[in-house]
Amino acid sequence: MTSRAELVGDAAIALLVDRGLRGLTHRAVDEAAGLAPGSTSNIARTRLALLELALTRLTELDDSALLADLPIPPELTRDQLAGIVAHALHVQLTSARRRALARYELALEANRRPELREIYDRAGRRFREPLVALVAAAGSPEPVRHARQLVAFHEGVLFDALAGAGDIPSLDELRQATADFLAGILP
Repeated sequence: MTSRAELVGDAAIALLVDRGLRGLTHRAVDEAAGLAPGSTSNIARTRLALLELALTRLTELDDSALLADLPIPPELTRDQLAGIVAHALHVQLTSARRRALARYELALEANRRPELREIYDRAGRRFREPLVALVAAAGSPEPVRHARQLVAFHEGVLFDALAGAGDIPSLDELRQATADFLAGILP
């Protein structure tokens, strides 16, 4: 069962995608969630609290979609790592597309609000830390640096496909592009 805070968070995410940050208001969330006027204000009193709630919910949804039960073996081939990263990209470009777009909206706002930046960065670490472990398992001599480079590659592909002029690549295309990238940084 979805809690009221989750309902508000989901509605806020949808509004971020459909209307952008300007369209994210307490009243709009009430309407989108089918709640009585003032309900969102009871859950997230300020605009910052509403942004924090949306980011927290976004992180929860992505955590369950991208990291749920992700085993990190002691050893991993480059091709296995490419498959894992390509799968995560494919999910973000297809079934989690709207969440990826909402994350971009929140990322830009986090640059203007230090309080939100702190939450955004904390959420990002939840995804970067397992990636460091995966890159290390694939034999990286510098897993932190290589994970950062892999994140930059991942974000570039994601941004190009969602906000740039690119098309959405197939899972096979994503796997090949990731394998090509990894060949340049991993032994």
